[in-house]
Amino acid sequence: MTFHKTKLPGVFEIHLELRPDERGFFARCWCQEEFENIGLNTRVAQCSVSYNTRKGTLRGMHYQAAPHSETKVVRCTRGAIYDVVVDLRPESPTFKKWIAVVLTASNRHMVYVPERCGHGFLTLEDDIEVFYQISEFYNAEAARGVRWDDPAFQIAWPEKVAVISERDRTYPDFKLL
Repeated sequence: MTFHKTKLPGVFEIHLELRPDERGFFARCWCQEEFENIGLNTRVAQCSVSYNTRKGTLRGMHYQAAPHSETKVVRCTRGAIYDVVVDLRPESPTFKKWIAVVLTASNRHMVYVPERCGHGFLTLEDDIEVFYQISEFYNAEAARGVRWDDPAFQIAWPEKVAVISERDRTYPDFKLL
């Protein structure tokens, strides 16, 4: 794996290093030692899959509040998504800034999302599957989010949003607590 810094501190785009042979290829997509070597959280409490039937489905922007703050490693295993991370850390020099990465089944890239960052994605095709490794167990009382179109962040989505949950659509305007 190679870890590529983004403009948000602690957010990495991770590329697999493919080892091809006559059968196809082999690649490592998780190594506790490699993550630890650059100071990343290596705890994996649970893994989840998100399946989305329609292009234009938006999920996000989600995070969990302390003491249940979580890190995520996100990979698109079928199709393509526009994956967005927004910095919600008030002490960060990139507070309220965001980055986007196109994750596809064919490019096999991943995104590391640190604690206290919001995460979401927009599907770019029908029939999308996304795999998450998550450092903390889901806690409904700690589940939080910011609105995908909140003017505080000005996220530039590449396509029209066609499907979104009521919860994700109706988060209030962002205010620093």
